[in-house]
Amino acid sequence: MTESHDQLPGRNRRRFPGISTRAYEHPADRSALVALRKLSGFDTVFKALSGLLPERSLRLLFLSDSVRVSDAQFSHLNTMLQDACYILDLEKVPPMYVSQDPKPNAMCIGMDEPIIVVTTGLVELLDEEEMRAVVGHEVGHALSGHSVYRTILLFLTNLALKVAWIPLGNVAIMAIVTALREWFRKSELSADRAGLLVGQDLQASMRGLMKIAGGNHLHEMNVDAFLAQAEEYEAGGDLRDSVLKIMNVLPRTHPFTTVRAAELKRWAETRDYQRIMDGHYPRRDEDKEASVSDSFRQSAGAYAQDVRSSKDPLMKLVSDLAGGAGDLGGKLRDRFTGGTGGSGGSGGGSGRDSGTPTENGEGPDDRA
Repeated sequence: MTESHDQLPGRNRRRFPGISTRAYEHPADRSALVALRKLSGFDTVFKALSGLLPERSLRLLFLSDSVRVSDAQFSHLNTMLQDACYILDLEKVPPMYVSQDPKPNAMCIGMDEPIIVVTTGLVELLDEEEMRAVVGHEVGHALSGHSVYRTILLFLTNLALKVAWIPLGNVAIMAIVTALREWFRKSELSADRAGLLVGQDLQASMRGLMKIAGGNHLHEMNVDAFLAQAEEYEAGGDLRDSVLKIMNVLPRTHPFTTVRAAELKRWAETRDYQRIMDGHYPRRDEDKEASVSDSFRQSAGAYAQDVRSSKDPLMKLVSDLAGGAGDLGGKLRDRFTGGTGGSGGSGGGSGRDSGTPTENGEGPDDRA
């Protein structure tokens, strides 16, 4: 489906001619992609690998057993797709399918050309502006070239199940899958930003994420309370909870919904976002000049800032240790037990302080 951009967006939205994906990509996502694109022979390797992937089968499957979006079918989704590609200046409009599945979901896959798939559960759940942000999210994946790596992750995940009986075979594949999932989660944050650039309605993006988490019960939900959950999740508990958070997120391809909402709201309040909306953003024709080392420095800087500003007990401990904090044994004890680390003298003492935990958040941050 290669359609021209003969339709303007449904309402007056800013357009971003020639926008580079570097404008909205999360630093960790961006540095990985810049490095991959600069890697000699990378395209050749992945083209060879594409012969092993069931892409033709997937395309035939969606063509034969889903509904292709067009002017004649799901025309409102087709208009959103055209709008999103026009706003982000994606010349070739990817084919889009609606697949019967009550679980709300959307994906962008494909090695040679991206395909966007949305489920009936998602279409029925979201209103027009919420759905527009989702379509923009998937178009952002297509523009960034995420579909290639996402398809490989799906393939490797399935392969891991098939070779689980081979000694060490599954371990090797799962190591790659785990690394890809970490990138995948960061790519979702990038695509959320692309969705906001397309929809240009932060509240609609927030509502969509709330519905994905809690269903079509907006009258029972509140954005501020939803964001407060993200604050509590990030700041609450002790080191044991920090470890459990890591274990919970490792098998996931997407960040937790409250975390996505908070990340998006934070980005919407940055000067970077405002500059994009004012028309000041990196262009695609400058991508060849993008420095791998600069991107890695930006990524490292972003992670360092996350550690410094995080209220998570583990991240605070890492920050303290990096700053040369002493009494490692006492800090570890307090973080694991929720103690306040009050003075216990040089004697034995009880071994555990009775003070209240110090790592709990006190209310909603500007997380969304």
